[in-house]
Amino acid sequence: MTDFSPQLSRISAICHGFGNKSVLLPDSLQPYRVSQANKKQVHGTKIVEVTEPGQECGEADGLYTTQVGILLTVLTADCLPVIFSHRQGKGIAVVHAGWRGLLDGIILKMVERIARDDDPANWVTAIGPAARSCCYEVNEELVELFVNRLPSAKNIISPRFRHLNLTAIAEHQLRGAGIHLVDRVGGCTICTTVSNEADASQHHFKYTSFRRTSQQQVIDPIHPGIKGRNQYSGLIILPS
Repeated sequence: MTDFSPQLSRISAICHGFGNKSVLLPDSLQPYRVSQANKKQVHGTKIVEVTEPGQECGEADGLYTTQVGILLTVLTADCLPVIFSHRQGKGIAVVHAGWRGLLDGIILKMVERIARDDDPANWVTAIGPAARSCCYEVNEELVELFVNRLPSAKNIISPRFRHLNLTAIAEHQLRGAGIHLVDRVGGCTICTTVSNEADASQHHFKYTSFRRTSQQQVIDPIHPGIKGRNQYSGLIILPS
């Protein structure tokens, strides 16, 4: 089952969705795939403005457009897919944000780009499925780095010892930058399961997760990898 943002679902001028392991690109976005802007995500902070369907954007972790009929997507496993829309669908954007991107400020750079055209307060954001603090264990040095870089978010960075709350950090940055309508959509990509439709007693993982796969490979070295199975999240301003 595809995840949707309640806030973004109220905007009739756009179509959006968050993918999962079973439906990599949400069915709602499939009709627009040919218009998808292409990029290589590198855990950086480069934002590219997209002006035509199918645009080749090179290395980038954020896309922005005010053009109708161009699908913007991000490809994620445990990182954050963050999608943005003007409240009337006059502009849209997407960001791929892992812990490096959050530290380096990709979300703030996207809000700065939005602010060149509009007041960020007129925009809505949804943070999709990602590794949550229940499972995202890191070393103490990384937690300390976040605390030092983002002292105003100290109380939300690590709700459990050596666990990062990437979603809460992203929401803190968004609200601080002026976007106040923020949805959290979907579950933890590491531990969320769904029931088998044919047999409710059987469960499988809902999302792709590099972290979960790595943990399983430590236990069983022949456990298969997940190359090419990341999920897409994105949105498009609908043609009139």
